[in-house]
Amino acid sequence: MNQNTSSKISNESLSVPLGGRKLLNKVPEVMIFFWIIKIMATTVGETAADFLNDNLNLGLTNTTLIMSALLLITLILQFRTSTYVPWIYWLTVVLISVVGTLITDNLTDNFGVPLQVSTMLFTILLGVSFAAWYASEKTLSIHSIFTFKREVFYWLAILFTFALGTAAGDLIAEGLNVGYLISMLLFAVLIGCVTLAHYIFKLNAVLSFWIAYILTRPFGASFGDFLSQPRDAGGLELGTTGTSIVFLIIIVGLVIYLTKMRKLETMNLEELWNVD
Repeated sequence: MNQNTSSKISNESLSVPLGGRKLLNKVPEVMIFFWIIKIMATTVGETAADFLNDNLNLGLTNTTLIMSALLLITLILQFRTSTYVPWIYWLTVVLISVVGTLITDNLTDNFGVPLQVSTMLFTILLGVSFAAWYASEKTLSIHSIFTFKREVFYWLAILFTFALGTAAGDLIAEGLNVGYLISMLLFAVLIGCVTLAHYIFKLNAVLSFWIAYILTRPFGASFGDFLSQPRDAGGLELGTTGTSIVFLIIIVGLVIYLTKMRKLETMNLEELWNVD
């Protein structure tokens, strides 16, 4: 491949050596579909946990064990892949969203931990995970998730963002009696502020991403509760079953689309590499 052709390919799309192997970045490009699916997965995490716990009468303990086992399986699949595979990655996100929700629910319902305490606890744990990640890798960028260690840090941080978002969302919506709708709007405004700060005031891209990622969790949780909870509790009473199914259908449709786009991008990349 000549020099002109190689210059067309960005550094982040290239494979990097790791112990004799070559791994591609394991995280999707951050674009509008990324945020749509992320918010949908967040909402499903909230409604699906409630559905399994309440509607199927599995209870928090059984639900947590089942979903944790499924998450472990998908994480094994995710770590065994050599590059970003849409359906594996987003299935992992959905399941880690459910498990993150269940962790907070277990602390609150089974162990009586106040939401203020769990919110502070997961804030500290998230901060520690970021500090350890940066100390080890000198970056928190998701565009360089191509080693085993970085992927461990990445998914650990994701788990803590979901647990923190659940605790913070429940604290504001229920603990402070703000309500689901107002809570949802509050987090939407905060996400909007971060977006403006990034594009207008040039807030650091990595910092902007992680702040937005954290905020989309309580936004999605409040959104899911607003749609599914009874009217006397401040919701629209659409139910956890219907809400979970609709959002899962949307996620599946978008993941299928992204999978097709991924195949086309791979074919185009191979064609570039084969240019003489």
